[in-house]
Amino acid sequence: MNKIKIGFVGAGWMGSVQMQRIRERNDAEIVALHEKNAARGKDVLNNLGLAENLFVDDYKTICNNPNIDAVWLASPNSFHAPQAIAAMQAGKHIFCEKPAATKFEDFCKEIELEYANSHIITFVDYILYFDSMEQRLREMINDGVFGTITQIQVNYRHPINITGDKVWKLDKNVMGDAIGMGINHAISVMVHAMESQAKPISVYATSLKSQVRNFEADPIYNILIKFDNGATGFCFGNIDQGNGYDAHHNIFGTEGCFVFDSQTDRTHKVRYWSKTKTQGKWIWPLNKEKCNSENMEHLAWPENTTTPDTGDVIKHQTGNCVGHFLDCVKNKTKSPLSFINSQAIAEISWAAQMSAKLNREIRLPLDWTSTKIFFTAPD
Repeated sequence: MNKIKIGFVGAGWMGSVQMQRIRERNDAEIVALHEKNAARGKDVLNNLGLAENLFVDDYKTICNNPNIDAVWLASPNSFHAPQAIAAMQAGKHIFCEKPAATKFEDFCKEIELEYANSHIITFVDYILYFDSMEQRLREMINDGVFGTITQIQVNYRHPINITGDKVWKLDKNVMGDAIGMGINHAISVMVHAMESQAKPISVYATSLKSQVRNFEADPIYNILIKFDNGATGFCFGNIDQGNGYDAHHNIFGTEGCFVFDSQTDRTHKVRYWSKTKTQGKWIWPLNKEKCNSENMEHLAWPENTTTPDTGDVIKHQTGNCVGHFLDCVKNKTKSPLSFINSQAIAEISWAAQMSAKLNREIRLPLDWTSTKIFFTAPD
């Protein structure tokens, strides 16, 4: 089998985990690594049993290598788009950590390049797409278990790590905005949960400056999203502070309701009721004993069901997202998380920034001309 040859960029915590997942497969191999910190890059190569001579100190070396099929971007946020654009112009497939871009013009260029080069496979790592609870929730909504969704709330409140060499996350020019730093996990969950029923058509948002730590960009957002079926979505986002990981879900429809509470014990994290599936009774599918006592044992979920608050990134479906991208490359199929297919998630991020500053609703899809003017105008 011809292995997919990968030029990897970024050997930090996330990058090193993804490199390990690639090493465990027989359909891909890392043939080059570019990392700003040369010592760390070479250490990671050694720890993975890879030769030190795979390290390259110039990113252009990866783009210019005709033997490299795909470029894997796990670099700091502001590097994602310039590196992706250069690689796409060189004809490479792209695995990109979120966000796809920290500048709107770069985001537009990525979309334009994908349209112009349909053979290139792109992927933005909204990793919760691969969480088994989120997959099950999407299936339940698609199957009409909760009827027509009228209200959906998904939070992301989590104090992101800024210690040590992660201090770059305080810098607006490197991190971009707080939504791209993590709040877009909640937005991606919301958009994908609703995709079988409705599309987002507008955003209204407010933001708040840092209250605890020294983020240059506003780290606190409240985002209201309108959908074309009349439903409303809401997200409380906060990367400045929090007591653990708050990814609270509350989804209400004409036939039922679903709640995920990341702040309680596992057996009670998930509950839902449905007129058709539970006869209107609340059930806790991660609590097998309670399901049995309610004669709902057939609705109990498997013990290995993951939830979005799992702290270990390996359990956060990293292997699944790695495999998904490689399968897309092998099969020449577009991912639902390609630059184009995840465009609505990114546009909500840009629209929220505009709305918070202009204090008004922003319509979707964005008008690129006026949006470019907004993001290039002096503060």
